[in-house]
Amino acid sequence: MMRRVFDEQLDKLNIDLTKMGHLVEVSIENMIDAFKHHDKALAKEIIENDRLINDMERSIESRAFSLILRQQPIASDLRNVTSALKIVTDLERIGDQAADIAEIIYHFEGKHAYRTVEHIPTMAKKAKIMVHEAIDAFIKKNLTTAQMVKDMDDEIDSLFEEVKQEVIEILKENSEKVDYCIDFLMIAKYLERVGDHAVNICEWLEFNQTGTVNQHRLI
Repeated sequence: MMRRVFDEQLDKLNIDLTKMGHLVEVSIENMIDAFKHHDKALAKEIIENDRLINDMERSIESRAFSLILRQQPIASDLRNVTSALKIVTDLERIGDQAADIAEIIYHFEGKHAYRTVEHIPTMAKKAKIMVHEAIDAFIKKNLTTAQMVKDMDDEIDSLFEEVKQEVIEILKENSEKVDYCIDFLMIAKYLERVGDHAVNICEWLEFNQTGTVNQHRLI
């Protein structure tokens, strides 16, 4: 009976995590659309909807802690619950970064900001793919996909360096665009962090399945 109750609660936990992952993916997709089309209404919607993601994080954390305290799981069961706690934190952070970018977009004055810095659209698309694949890897428990996401992190880091160089060139041409350039750098930094959190999700999936992270055994 205790085993069945635990499995049912764990299934509910994973279902909630999947729902939260979907909300985060939608937030990333909407953020890119808002940026591309200078859609302030959509940007505001992303900012407001971030509360839903935060609420889901608290709900999942509560369920996970309840499982630990009431069921006292061991070994693989404990890995399932602790990895869920870690993954939900990274999902919430991705949602925060989408909302942070939306906040910048909401206050942008220029209508062609999306194409002003060439490598930011590429970064945004790469970050979107990493988030989608990381969530998909978690749902399907696919370590091969997880490794692919981890390998993509170097690409997004390299793109961030390209953005910094582009911003420097803009400032050389017009030193009065400091605030404008800071916004672009912040967007690029948030996108880089989105990639980092996608990698984190994949590493916690690795822990969930093997008890190790980057070849270091934890449990």
